[in-house]
Amino acid sequence: MKKQKVLIDGNRLSRTLEEFADFGRTENNGVTRLALSEEDRKVRDYFCSCCKELGMTIQVDDMGNIYATLAGREKIPPIVMGSHMDTVKKGGRFDGILGVAAGLEVVRTLVENNIQPKIPIMIVNFTNEEGARFEPSMMSSGVLSGKFEKSLMLQKTDNEGTSFENALHAIGYAGDESARLKEATAFLELHIEQGPILERESLTVGVVECVLGMVCYEIEVTGESDHAGTTPMDMRKDAFFTANSLILDARQKLAGLHDELVFTMGRVNVFPNIHTVIPNKVVFSLEARHKDANVIKQVEEIIAGLATTKGIDGCTVQVKKLWDRNTVWFDESICDLLEQSTLSLGLPYKRMVSGAGHDAQFIASYIPTAMIFVPSVNGKSHCEEELTTWEDCEKGANILLETVLTMQST
Repeated sequence: MKKQKVLIDGNRLSRTLEEFADFGRTENNGVTRLALSEEDRKVRDYFCSCCKELGMTIQVDDMGNIYATLAGREKIPPIVMGSHMDTVKKGGRFDGILGVAAGLEVVRTLVENNIQPKIPIMIVNFTNEEGARFEPSMMSSGVLSGKFEKSLMLQKTDNEGTSFENALHAIGYAGDESARLKEATAFLELHIEQGPILERESLTVGVVECVLGMVCYEIEVTGESDHAGTTPMDMRKDAFFTANSLILDARQKLAGLHDELVFTMGRVNVFPNIHTVIPNKVVFSLEARHKDANVIKQVEEIIAGLATTKGIDGCTVQVKKLWDRNTVWFDESICDLLEQSTLSLGLPYKRMVSGAGHDAQFIASYIPTAMIFVPSVNGKSHCEEELTTWEDCEKGANILLETVLTMQST
């Protein structure tokens, strides 16, 4: 007789998510819970109380990251689950918090079924993943992984001049550096997709193989300002017309590179930005993302080529690279375990990539890491309309549980 699978309580998980959403819930059923705000303090307190009820020990490190641990039978590095509890302004009820709440539900399920794990189980809440109050995003996981310098991050200020360090002390979550996550058997992050792919393909689960590499450039076009009504068209050096030509040219060339390449011209500044004056300068951004480093290299060659187009409408073009990141590949064996768990639960899935950044991409630099995506309705995220069905939340949490149980038995 086949042994019945242990499953999480979907109704309890949905109640927990709604309870978390009460800390910063907006009028339109979204959430505003900026990092180190009073709402963040309250949700942290609530999370810690839930963990203590389960007999978990709580530690907080010097960046305010919270670690709740369920002891294992053996003293070996823990299996870590989690994500973040901060949101953007007028964000949703699922981004980040799903990974924390699902981790909590996994531990609740183990405890109520009297399953004492061999490997300790840890739930983590990373501080300031969003970067909505204090830039940059993924700040604390970046410090843990050595990507960001702690002293610089503590000095970061919000729009009102409050420093990260002062805000951290103000909410009472400035812990000790010795508590930092240094090693683990694995890190598993369940997250909403924040995009439309799973829903479009009628799939329930995405086993995430990597976070896309990307480049970001700034293109500056310089012309001359003159009167918009008196200057003949053939005598103009219109920076905006030139920028428009460059954008169209870049779009056509980039679109032909690879069908999975995504690129965006998201910021445009026109000077002097007066309707009666021919623009003398336009600055616009161009970012592109893809998993293949060779494709990114081709993107950069195309962008560099824009600078050679001097003389269009008499304008000059300068190209400046702002920043880049390499594709972060997740641990193949952990991805395989997640895939096996998904198959054992009979859920439709695909292997996929993440175009957005997550704490997991930094943690992956020193801990075996992988991610699970569940669908976002209409691809919506970072807005009050953000929605993932309770059923899909439950399925994602069950994959976490199944994977944790499998790792315990190996």
